[in-house]
Amino acid sequence: MRLPTIEGIIRRRMLVNYRVRPEIIQPLMPVRFRPKLYKGYAIAGICLIRLEHVRPKHWPAIFGLNSENAAHRVAVLWDDEQGVNHEGVFVLRRDTDSEINHLMGGRIFPGEQNRASFMVDESGTDICFAMKSQDGKVSIHLIGATSNALPDSSIFPTLAAASSFFEPGALGYSATRDGHRLDGIVLETKQWRVEPLHLERVHSSFFANEDQFPPGTIAFDHALIMRNIAHEWHSAPDLHI
Repeated sequence: MRLPTIEGIIRRRMLVNYRVRPEIIQPLMPVRFRPKLYKGYAIAGICLIRLEHVRPKHWPAIFGLNSENAAHRVAVLWDDEQGVNHEGVFVLRRDTDSEINHLMGGRIFPGEQNRASFMVDESGTDICFAMKSQDGKVSIHLIGATSNALPDSSIFPTLAAASSFFEPGALGYSATRDGHRLDGIVLETKQWRVEPLHLERVHSSFFANEDQFPPGTIAFDHALIMRNIAHEWHSAPDLHI
């Protein structure tokens, strides 16, 4: 699947991150991936992103589309056929409020996407966010505000350490219906600038599923936010499993 270069604005992107025991997250991924570890933990999470003016590169912004999107994902490493190491994210599930994204995902645009409803209330530095998928399998709710530091409970000692961990993860792969191929896409941001996001409340039914993540195997670690970033999407070569 070769996508023409797509450009737009990331109006808001929240990275809600969990630390997970590696042996718990590994079975949820294709075997060619292994979790990228930090202090012995796999780092999984949710990318909650509002995109605006998204359209083929060089088209006028007036033709662009806006959407709210969510991706449950894991930071991963893998080797290609030549033994070269790569890093990025494996996307466990994608949700969107855009019918176009849903219809195009996995066909014209890499990454199959489920339909969902989103509720977002922003005021200054404060944000209240909720999402519920139409298939009833996933819901997310968070309340928070921008902050000056990561929570004391985070395994990352500084914002710089967390930022450095996530910045290289621009290449994302997700499963497809045929079960033998992974769609790849690269998010190129024109600048990388994140702030800590203090969450008073955070819940993901996906990560709260104790059948999948038994008690003691996963914990919320921290959240980051970026705003008003120009970006482009590029196709990446498929991976076969």
